[in-house]
This record gives sequence, C-alpha cells and structure tokens, in this order.
Amino acid sequence: MGMLKETSRSVLLRRHTVESRVTDYQWKKYRISLLLCFVFLICYIGFGSPTRFSLFKPEVTIESPKHPCVSAIPPISRSEYTSRQNRLAQILHDLDAEAYIAEPGAHTQYFANFSTTDWKLSERPLLVIVTPHQTGKDGNIVAKVSLLTPKFEAPRAKLLALPSTPGYIEWAEEQDPYSVAVEALQLKSAPNSLNVGRKLFIDTSARHFLYDGFQHALAGTNLTVTSAPKEINQLRERKSDSEIEIMKCVNEATLLGIRHVHKQMYFGMRESEARDMISTVFADGGLSGGGCLTLFGDNAALPHGSGTNKALGQSDFALFDCTANLYGYWSDVTRTVALPSSKISSDNWNKWSMVHLAQEFAISAAKEGVTARVVDEHARFALRLAKLDEYFTHRLGHGIGLEVHEAPYLNGGSTDIIQIGHTFSNEPGVYIEGLVGVRLEDCFFINESGQAEYLTAGAGGPSKSPYEP
Repeated sequence: MGMLKETSRSVLLRRHTVESRVTDYQWKKYRISLLLCFVFLICYIGFGSPTRFSLFKPEVTIESPKHPCVSAIPPISRSEYTSRQNRLAQILHDLDAEAYIAEPGAHTQYFANFSTTDWKLSERPLLVIVTPHQTGKDGNIVAKVSLLTPKFEAPRAKLLALPSTPGYIEWAEEQDPYSVAVEALQLKSAPNSLNVGRKLFIDTSARHFLYDGFQHALAGTNLTVTSAPKEINQLRERKSDSEIEIMKCVNEATLLGIRHVHKQMYFGMRESEARDMISTVFADGGLSGGGCLTLFGDNAALPHGSGTNKALGQSDFALFDCTANLYGYWSDVTRTVALPSSKISSDNWNKWSMVHLAQEFAISAAKEGVTARVVDEHARFALRLAKLDEYFTHRLGHGIGLEVHEAPYLNGGSTDIIQIGHTFSNEPGVYIEGLVGVRLEDCFFINESGQAEYLTAGAGGPSKSPYEP
C-alpha cells in the first residue's frame, strides 16, 4: 500500500514537471512571437509607413519668440491716410479726371484702411470712390471719399475701420449700382466742350465688369472710363517712414520665427511638419497670414514647388520661403538651412556660398539713381564666376509692401530708376532639377542717404551660413 502511494506521488510529480515544461515552452514561444511582431512594427514604421521616425523624433517645444516691436509699433495714422488721399486728389485734378474708383484690395488698403481681408469680393460691388475738390480758402485740392455699398450691406460697411467718415452711397438690389454712383456724384451731364478729355479712372486690379458697368452708365457723355495711370500706381512705391518701420518689424519678426524653428528641426521631419510649426510660431508672435513654402532636398530645385512632404535627410538642405503680415504690410524672407549634424556635400556647400555672394553683390549695387536692371546684373555676375548663372532662372527681386509682389521689379529688362523709399526683395538662387535648390532672400529699402539697407538688419540681417540663418 505504501509503495502504491509512493508510485502515485512520483507519477503526479513527473506529470507536473512535464506540464510545467510544456507551459514554459508555450510561454517562450509566445514571447518570441511578440518580439517578432514588435520588430516587424519597427521596420514598418521606419521604412514603409508615412509615420516613420515618429517614434524617435525629439520632444519639440514651440514657444514662439514674439518680437517686441509687433505690439509696440503703431499702425498707419489717420493723418497719413488723409495725406495719401489728398495726393491722389491732386493727381486726379492734374490729369483732368473726375474720380478714381477701386474695389477691396491693396489700393483700398492704402487709401482707406481696408482690403479683401475685411470685405470679400462678390458680384455685388462695394467701391471706394475718390473725387478731387478745390477748397475755397487757399485753392488747395483735397479729396472727397465716398463708399458705394449694397443697401442691405450698409450697416456692415459702416463698421469698416475707415480713417475718416466717407459719404455713403447705397444701392438697392433692383438698381444698377453704377448708375446710382454716377447720379450721386453728378458725373453725368449733357455732352459739351467742357467735358472733352475728362476721365474716370478705375483701379488697375479691378475686375473687368466694373469697367463695363461704368461705361454703360456714362454712355452719352464725353467722360472716358480708363485704367488708373502709372502716376496713381506709383504712389504706393515709395514708402513713408512709418511704412518702413512697420516693414522692418514684420521682416525681423519673420526672420526670428525661421531661426526659432530651425533650432527645433530634426532628421526625419516632414515638410508639412516644419510648415505647420512655423505658421504656429508666426501666429503666436502676433503676425497674420503667416506661412512658408517649405521644401527639403531636391524638392527645392523647383523655385515655387509645392513639395512632396519629403522627410529631411542628413544630406539635405531645407528651404523656407516665408511671408507674414502686420497692419497690411508683408514680409518676405527665404533661408536655405542645414542642421548642425548635416552632411552637406562640398559641391552643394559651394552653391550656397555663391548664392550668398550674389546677394552681397546685388545689395552693393542698389543705390538711389541706379537702373533696376543693374542690380539684377550684379547678382548674375557673381554666379557666373562659378558657372552657375544658367541655374538662376528668375528675376532677382520685386517690390514689396501692401502686396508681397508689387512694382517696381529688379530684373534684366527693367529701366525703372531706384528712388529713396523704394523697397525690394533681394533673392538670388540656384536650381538644379533633381539635385538641389538654394535661395537666400532679404528685403531692403533705399534710405534717406540713397543707400540700400536691409529690413532684417535689426534682427541680424542676412544668413551667415546654412547653420546660422
């Protein structure tokens, strides 16, 4: 009996041992399966998934460095708007024009402090109308400003932050707005010799149906409806001191934003991630409408490419072409950068250096009285030294202010004479499709001494190297 119990105990013990071994084997097999699944997941994320690198990217802090000027600098004053309107009125008087008409855009921003940001364009015209009037005291020409508005929109139109109270001309839905305007301004009269040669100027950026509308409303008169002449368009080209100060601020703040994001970049970062990050920095810094064309590696070989959401590699440059807005005035700053541990080829480093030299050559040539094309030629000469001029495929620069791109322009065919108060971009580049793209851009103005001065100077000015934007 005792032997039977001992035998049973031994059998149970062996059975327990066998079961334990089976259980251990199954657990080991399970752990190996888990490990293989984890390795597969890592490989998929690293090489086959759009989210690759996401598990390994460093912690990114987007604490935007707000430039103190953004909250300190004042907008354009009421008195400056009045001065602009009166200069316009004098031109209208000198050119025998009855009125100047513009719809929301850069010119209404310049003369009346509102644009499409405040009033979107539609089939129902809302128009600023400026007419010249001679004062009784000294005979000076002053402006009278009227606002043509849909009647049902008049309450909203009266909320626009205009620099002074205009005369409101309201038109009902069943009326022709152009005839209402002509009647209210007493522009229509019987044909006679007194009206011969007199004109009605329409802003050059206005939609064509506005021309048609006023031509129809003025049929039977000797008033000619025509595009606003260069004398009016040139009013915006030479910036005042207050405009220059705003433009310095917005360009400096834009550059600081680029530098801030550059410090937080990492290999594997996507173009869209960098683009979103810099937009956040601009918005947090008090700038409006901020954004960047963000291109990595060979994507930058297309000067205005849309990118492919490429991940940043160790041998890649990253190109940021950024704009932002303050009180209606735009910045435009471009940097081509590398990370501290990037492995940029000597050939691409040389291209960056030559583009930097071209920027220096150009700014040295920009002075009051110089023809615009000469500045463009200086940039191309620098690139020609390294046989890279054929890869500089666009103009050197454009005017900038209430529009990112406005007259005058720095190109090989421009005969414009550079004047005090002019503002330009200086943006040479080299683009070799499928390989690399490099562009550097800082905007400058012509100061009272007739010399070029960078709008980014207060923030350190142009790039020092791809590592120091």
